[in-house]
Amino acid sequence: MQYGCCMTSLCCQRNVMTEDAYRDAGVDIDLEAVAVKSLISNLRYRRSGQNRMLGSVGHYAGLIDFGDKVLALTVDGVGTKMLVADHMHDWSTVGIDCIAMNVNDLYVMNLEPIAFVDYIATDQLDTGKMAQIGIGLNEGARLANIDIVGGETATLRGLVNGLDLAGTCLGIQDKEKVVNGETIRPGDLVVGVPSSGIHSNGLTLARKVAEEHGGYEARLGNGRALGAELLTPTRIYHECLDVNRKVAVHGMCHITGGGLLNFTRLSRYGFNFSNPLPRQEIFRWIQESGGIPDEVMYRTFNMGMGYAYIVAPDRAGDVLREVPGAKVVGDVTEQPGIRLHGTPVT
Repeated sequence: MQYGCCMTSLCCQRNVMTEDAYRDAGVDIDLEAVAVKSLISNLRYRRSGQNRMLGSVGHYAGLIDFGDKVLALTVDGVGTKMLVADHMHDWSTVGIDCIAMNVNDLYVMNLEPIAFVDYIATDQLDTGKMAQIGIGLNEGARLANIDIVGGETATLRGLVNGLDLAGTCLGIQDKEKVVNGETIRPGDLVVGVPSSGIHSNGLTLARKVAEEHGGYEARLGNGRALGAELLTPTRIYHECLDVNRKVAVHGMCHITGGGLLNFTRLSRYGFNFSNPLPRQEIFRWIQESGGIPDEVMYRTFNMGMGYAYIVAPDRAGDVLREVPGAKVVGDVTEQPGIRLHGTPVT
């Protein structure tokens, strides 16, 4: 069963990142964790008969028994990246983000996404904006090879301020081909795959730094406007289905909100990242401009690694050959927890 919350859009104050600053901005990490647990504690009913839920809460997708196959559902949205799109008057790529954040959560269990429905909540309909969102959704569907089978648009003046975009994706796979991390063992290697940039997480922090250091029109070293860089769409890791047909993968991770802490979903064992992928310029700019410590950056953003495979040491080379730009970034340890260059990330 999938259940998640976005708890990593941190806020900075006086160039020092603190939990108090995050709480003062209106987001309390501890309270969100308790609130989600309070919600889940009341979801006790389980369907009787056929096609019941499989597994437990905590992984990336919720599974449903479907005979010799499983169906899977994910749900996610674009988050406050929509506010960047509003500022830049460019909504043409946020549909890609919406689909990417859903299908990538299916890929990590070797599930094939097949169908998608979107949900748009707004205070006022704008046909031009809707047309641009449709362009992005269509391109995301093409990249992921899925059908958009329906959706819902709700005008909620007084409840919604602006426009929010979210969606739900359906996936399918043979039961014996599902990858859930159960075969992960100490000594396995972590092969990281480059992200396309910031993806759709940590935008509250990114926007805060941007607004305090030149705005979205500020130019990065590569010449691009900061706002355009922040709108780079989330990469869709569709190649993982081919990789899993050729390589015995023990586990996979989609690096979303929580950064490296996402790996704790996969196994009771720990992960040490001794050789991270290079970070894109957008992350260097956010960190240097905001004076943000490494630990906060790596538990908020993907930091250049949007996806990862966990494999036995003798299969790492197979993944490297299949996925351009991939690199061995770390290994699985007997000691639980996440470490970056040996230092705990909490």
